[in-house]
Amino acid sequence: MKSQSALVAGGSGFVGSHLCESLLNDGYDVFCIDNFGSGSRENISHLTSSGNFEVIEADIREPLDLPPVDEIYHLASRASPKDFQKYPVRIALANTKGTRNLLDYAVEHDAKMLFASTSEVYGDPEVHPQNESYNGNVNIRGPRGCYDESKRFGETLTVAYNNKHDLDVRTVRIFNTYGPRMHMDDGRVVPNFITQALKGEDLTVYGDGSQTRSFCYVSDLIRGIEKTMQADGLAGEVINLGNEDERTIHELAETIIDISGTESGITHEPLPEDDPSRRRPDLSKARQILDYETEVELREGLRKTLEYFEDQI
Repeated sequence: MKSQSALVAGGSGFVGSHLCESLLNDGYDVFCIDNFGSGSRENISHLTSSGNFEVIEADIREPLDLPPVDEIYHLASRASPKDFQKYPVRIALANTKGTRNLLDYAVEHDAKMLFASTSEVYGDPEVHPQNESYNGNVNIRGPRGCYDESKRFGETLTVAYNNKHDLDVRTVRIFNTYGPRMHMDDGRVVPNFITQALKGEDLTVYGDGSQTRSFCYVSDLIRGIEKTMQADGLAGEVINLGNEDERTIHELAETIIDISGTESGITHEPLPEDDPSRRRPDLSKARQILDYETEVELREGLRKTLEYFEDQI
């Protein structure tokens, strides 16, 4: 019996590398496509000895010549806030032009496709917690717009291809995710805090720290992504994936200080423009359709992440 095959766009990135690893463990033939703009060869170095794993160095924003596969996972976009100012055009095109290229590829080979969208499509939400029917509150001209709005348009493309070509494409909106293989200088709050703690520096909290996030450990996210791809009847649908355990940023800082045993304190800087005040997924749809529940508690996940970062310093 022929094994299932999958292409993971952005497969050398933080989430993508974990997905490649999980698919290989499930017996898939896996093609990892990446231009290594933000991904890392180190993230997938332990996979390259597998005869079922192939790396394709290419940019999804350019014309693609790829092997036929059964499943396509589109995770190819920079997602760090520090990149929004530095690479706005590249980010916008990865989620629009790149998404179109992969959708055309899916149509050509009659493959199922999953588009990795983001909780950022909700912007600074006026509805809490955020469910999939909420259309968001996004500043399309703000510093985060290149990412937020291109993900929103990417979702629009998936719906259009489902309607026009009857393509089986489903979307996940990923909420704050953390874990091993994040860059130390990623710019997101968990690696920022852990790196500062390990260096004995004060943790930098933007604003008064009362803003909230819900942090999902990467293994829980990967399980949700695979469940979404395998579930029947989800063509054209969108599902939130994340963790419902909502914490303030100040509470996160205190937790990391406690776990790391550092003598670091907390300093405050002005809040960046358009930084969301609250963020928590409504997982009712994922729970009902996918029987999805998270398993890794925050302190456990932070310990695992901290151990990884200790080896990087």
